[in-house]
Amino acid sequence: MSQSRRTFLKVLGAGAAAAFSSGPIARALADSSNSKEFFILIHQAGGWDVTLWADPRNSRKGGYIGDPATTLDIDPAKITGWQNQPLDSGAGVTFQLLQKGNYVLGPAMGSLAEMYDRFTLINGLAMNTVSHPDGTYFSSTGRHLAGGRPVAASIDTMLANELVSPQNFLPSVSVNFPSTFIGNNLDASVSPLRVTDVTAVAKSLARTTLYDTDQDRANVTALLDKESSALAQDAYYPQVPQAFELQVGRMPQILSDDIRGLFDANKLKAAHPSFFYAGQQYQKSGALNAAFAVEAIRKQVARVVSFQMTSCDTHNSNYKFHPQILQETFEMIASLIREMDNTTFVGSNDKLSDHVHILVVSEFCRTPQINLSGGRDHYPNNSALIVSPRIKANTVFGSSDPQQLLPVEQKGVFSDGDRAPSPADVLATFMGAFKIDPRKYMRDGEVIKALLR
Repeated sequence: MSQSRRTFLKVLGAGAAAAFSSGPIARALADSSNSKEFFILIHQAGGWDVTLWADPRNSRKGGYIGDPATTLDIDPAKITGWQNQPLDSGAGVTFQLLQKGNYVLGPAMGSLAEMYDRFTLINGLAMNTVSHPDGTYFSSTGRHLAGGRPVAASIDTMLANELVSPQNFLPSVSVNFPSTFIGNNLDASVSPLRVTDVTAVAKSLARTTLYDTDQDRANVTALLDKESSALAQDAYYPQVPQAFELQVGRMPQILSDDIRGLFDANKLKAAHPSFFYAGQQYQKSGALNAAFAVEAIRKQVARVVSFQMTSCDTHNSNYKFHPQILQETFEMIASLIREMDNTTFVGSNDKLSDHVHILVVSEFCRTPQINLSGGRDHYPNNSALIVSPRIKANTVFGSSDPQQLLPVEQKGVFSDGDRAPSPADVLATFMGAFKIDPRKYMRDGEVIKALLR
């Protein structure tokens, strides 16, 4: 047993230690290989067009019946990866496919395409839904909605429940991410802090000195901390007073200027200006969330940060801006990688990029055909992107058929037979990289072992 774990159990006291020993903090301390791992989970809302990035198609040859993106239906002026390619038939000009490492990529990838040796693609995901709410929660929990409600824990909750450490007093922060806290084997302390805007937290932490002083509040905090500790010693179910004691004990830190600064937009922009640039239109809030993720993880305040990007749900002529919406998403991910390469943890020489793992998902993709309004509609195919030193990079798993209509069955991969991968398999694989048994939380899904380093 490590010294840190012995010390923490001793502090808790003999009565509380027994209950603690099966909790998430004990598991994290016991597994030193996962003790420094952190997570950024991103949901691209609206359903992205995989033909523009992960599974590009730009020709009607070979039986492809879709409508490729052309200068007639999108605006390529701000798309850095766009290079004109004549169509085999029809009017307009489409784009050249980008050959990068083992990938064929689309123009919306932006500068992330040049980082092909840092990310992993999973294509041909079988969604079995075209509903925004259903696909959204399917991507984060591995389960479809039942009666319009999620029925399982989301990936951020699962990771926090397994890997949270004592110093992560905000185990999971969720900014509009499809987070859920559902299940009998979850510790109450890892329930995601769900907010619509990181700056809203700073406002809620503001305290006036009109009626009391900082010392007055410190005295009350000390009294509550002592009372909750005493209750935990006598309680039949000590987890509740322990959780309250944990919250009270963390209050001085949460109210400190250092923590409040994590939720200050101006300070975040000053700390990580690379996320913000001239011409950025659609993903400014996502950029702010990314800056927050880097700061919260750098200080080891949060173990998991999850957030949602501005929606790219387009069905009519505004599809012409769709590539730029996606490009800003992938530029933000490229900036994340660069920032993590150049940032170390507070009190350590370890780079964030060696210990931070990124998963990017959406609820489905768009149709291969452009509709009569000049847009693409919902379609039950999908892709996912992973940036992790524990997952093989420059690797694509799965595919769609030549018409880009259906995901292709993968032969000899899954124990339940030949089938296309699903979001549950993506989540299971992500957890499997940290030797977490997905069956503790998930009914479906299987680790794709070929993707693990």
